[in-house]
Amino acid sequence: MAKTKTVYVCSNCGQESTKWIGKCPSCGQWNTYKEMHIGTSSQDNASGSLFSHSHSATSKSRPVKLSDIPSHDDPRIDMHDNELNRVLGGGLVAGSIVLLGGEPGIGKSTLTLQTVLNIPDKTILYVSGEESAHQLKMRAERLMTSSTSAASDANNINILCETSLQRIFEYAEEIKPQIVVIDSIQTIATEDVDSSPGSITQVRECAASLLRFAKTTGTPVVLIGHINKEGTLAGPKILEHIVDTVIQFEGDQHYMYRILRSIKNRFGSTSELGIYEMRQSGLRQVSNPSELLLSQDHEGLSGVAISSAIEGVRPFLVETQALVSSAAYGTPQRSATGFDGRRLNMLLAVLEKRVGFKLTQKDVFVNIAGGLRVTDLAMDLSVIAAVLSSNVDTAIEPGWCMAGEVGLSGEVRPINRIEQRISEAEKLGFTDIILPKHNISGLDISKYHIKIHAVRKVEEALRELFG
Repeated sequence: MAKTKTVYVCSNCGQESTKWIGKCPSCGQWNTYKEMHIGTSSQDNASGSLFSHSHSATSKSRPVKLSDIPSHDDPRIDMHDNELNRVLGGGLVAGSIVLLGGEPGIGKSTLTLQTVLNIPDKTILYVSGEESAHQLKMRAERLMTSSTSAASDANNINILCETSLQRIFEYAEEIKPQIVVIDSIQTIATEDVDSSPGSITQVRECAASLLRFAKTTGTPVVLIGHINKEGTLAGPKILEHIVDTVIQFEGDQHYMYRILRSIKNRFGSTSELGIYEMRQSGLRQVSNPSELLLSQDHEGLSGVAISSAIEGVRPFLVETQALVSSAAYGTPQRSATGFDGRRLNMLLAVLEKRVGFKLTQKDVFVNIAGGLRVTDLAMDLSVIAAVLSSNVDTAIEPGWCMAGEVGLSGEVRPINRIEQRISEAEKLGFTDIILPKHNISGLDISKYHIKIHAVRKVEEALRELFG
């Protein structure tokens, strides 16, 4: 019989202790230790399965010289989704484990099921611990009806509604799938741990067992995970350390756009993002987000500036909106949606100190249109232009866009990938673009039809816009 022992586990970082502690020595959080009952390994655990704990304990590896290790690119599995392939770094790597997180109802299961439906040449095991087989069938029929590339029969997809990890491994050995999807990791439980599904210990042990399965068999595993009220992935922090790739599906449920963002990727860049449009028939890939993110009816409206931003390797033009009004209360409000609030305060201080506009008694609201969250520093110039446009109630002329990082002394600092930003603006029909002067040196501007305005300071950029 397996013996049980009681340990205390930090719900924030997963640190274990034999007794209750008020403050976690690892992460410094207070009152996060929870009592857990863990089943220790016994003879019953060594069942001879490929994925038991005893297998990992008995397997031996020898040191290998770095020069003797063959170098080759990891083989990629085409997901038949350009946006997902870009975020993954070119496709799904064999033997990798991917964690997909997002808010409830954002479309995690829809994205995963829609993707596997478009892979007819791979045997797929789809494990659902939240939905019944009938619910998945209804969703799959809706997605296959709207997709012309999806397989009409989907005979390669095996649906398993199961929450026991041992039963999942039994069916995996029988089916021998080429891709495994777990929806979701918080609903899966192993018999080796005496606690409820979704607990810190269960999530950690199940993820570790699935990692051994992926690395031993070379089968890629996609885990769907929940997030907590703070917006981070639920479960122990070690879950993100175990997996190879962490991607987050985000967006406002009141908007139609969804952003697939890479947070961790051992096989690619973490600065990539994919953009989808949520429709009644499923998710549609957005290959040219600039045309969708720019509203066509802002001509003559103040507080709107267009910025040429870059996320990953993808350039796109985004609309920055600002509203400046007199403070109704003693303390003025500073609010930013889709933009860093602390950076907004810094830009407002630069605007007041270096340019001379008094905004201390004004409420300032900044919004990135389309529900996007942009981290590109080249957005600084458009934020300042939109704020000033709303403050003086003067619209920026149509056909103008800009890109530039603003420093504390009011200078416009150089940015990267300047040629891609100019080409994207020119492709969308913009006539003028404001750029840092340092970026223009050595650039052949004669090949562009768009007029380039080079500036060194914020005052010069505002003079170009407002005269």
